[in-house]
Order: sequence, then structure tokens, then C-alpha cells
Amino acid sequence: MISRDVEAKAGTRDGPRLLLTPKTADTSRAEKLAEELGLELVFEQACTEGESVWLVLAENGLALTDGAMTVTADLTAMVPRLREDRLASELLVRAAGRSRQGEPPLAVDAAAGFGQDALLLAAAGYRVILFERNPIIAALLGDALERAEQEPALAGAASRMTLRREDSLPALARMEETPAVIYLDPMFPAKKKSGLTGKKFQLLHLLAGPCEQEEELLRAAWNARPGRIVVKRPLKGLPLAGLRPAWSLKGKTVRYDCLVPSEKRV
Repeated sequence: MISRDVEAKAGTRDGPRLLLTPKTADTSRAEKLAEELGLELVFEQACTEGESVWLVLAENGLALTDGAMTVTADLTAMVPRLREDRLASELLVRAAGRSRQGEPPLAVDAAAGFGQDALLLAAAGYRVILFERNPIIAALLGDALERAEQEPALAGAASRMTLRREDSLPALARMEETPAVIYLDPMFPAKKKSGLTGKKFQLLHLLAGPCEQEEELLRAAWNARPGRIVVKRPLKGLPLAGLRPAWSLKGKTVRYDCLVPSEKRV
């Protein structure tokens, strides 16, 4: 069930709704998804700009729209970045490190979003557990992973990705296997941008706002005692929860702070 908090962020009286488009024949899937998410299911209706936020079930998968902007969790655009020559230069892969021997090490993406970063880790040889607590974002991500498994260029990496639709804070404390890497990418505050990317992120912010539990998230990751914690931050942003990293890798707009847990508590 979508919480009242999510409804308020969506800016509508009734909250998000699930739209089954006229060309989509899989009504059983739509009914099941609507029941799982606690959404009203609407058939064959156009999305009117400003009226509501819709989760649309179309022939090519799930999409989130407000009538003016549409967002999908499509991993196929990541294919060029998965080439070996490019993958090795990805800052996240460099920050996490790569293991080429034995069983694939475990990485945890504690706030998976649309899964692009988790896909990079999986392509780099990790088994990745993706946590996403927002039910609609998790539904979009789950749909993207199902489609990625059917794409030859993505199938290998996608097979090493496991989505868990739950909050990573309590889940990290229950993990039986110690992760090699825990990746933290708490959502940044929304910026007022006129560009396409900025507008898409503003749409996502209707469902999931900036992280308000930074210290708790970092503590949960630290207490899981991974080999390494990698934190994605704005290039000029403060360290997560104010904890100085052991080292950082900087890009044009973001950086990756790396922490190595020790006996020190956070």
C-alpha cells in the first residue's frame, strides 16, 4: 500500500494510479501489480498533464509519468559502458575494486534506485543484492531486471543481481554473509533544472525524497563489517554523516568516498 507520505509527495488527492494502456493485453499482471502496490487500476485512459502521477503498464514495460514527463528503468542504455575497456575506467568499479578469482564476491546496493550502478558492479564480477524500499521504484526496477535478463548483452550481469523490495536499514543487520562492498547512494536534494535529466529526477523526487537517515544508513553499513563502503556524493558535497573517507575518486559532478570499517564506531 502506498503511504500517505508518498501520496503527499505525488501532489495528488488520490495518490499514484496504475494505468493499463489499450494495447496491453496482460490484464492479470496489471491486476496483480495493482494489488501488490495498493494502487487503483484504470483501463484505457489518457494521462492528463498535472492531473496525477501514473504508473503505466505498456507493451514495452512499466513507466512512471505525470503526463508531461515519462521515466522508465531501462538498463539497455548501459550496454556501451559494460564493455571491458570502458568498465575498467568506471569510477564506481575502481572504487569498489575487482576480484577475478574464486566465487564472485558479494556487493550490496543499499539504495538501488533504477539499478544502473548495481549493474556496473554486477558486470565487474560481483553478486549484487539491491535494496529498494520505495514500492513503485522497486516495481520499475524489477520490471527492468526482467527485461535485462532477456537481453544478451545484459543477461550475464543481470543474473547476478537480486532485488529485495525492503528497507536496507534493518536488512543489513540481518545479513548472514559479510559483503565485500556496501554501496551507498542516498538520493541528493532536488535541484531546479530545466534540462531533461533534471526534470526526470524531479519526477522521482515526488516518490522518494532526499535521504533523511544518513547517519543511520552509514552506521548500518559499518556494522555489517564489509571489506569496503563506497559512498556516492555530489562533487562538492560534505561526506556522508560527516565521516571523512579513507580516500575518494572524483568525477566531473560526483565523487566516490571509500571507507574501510575498523573497530572504530560511527
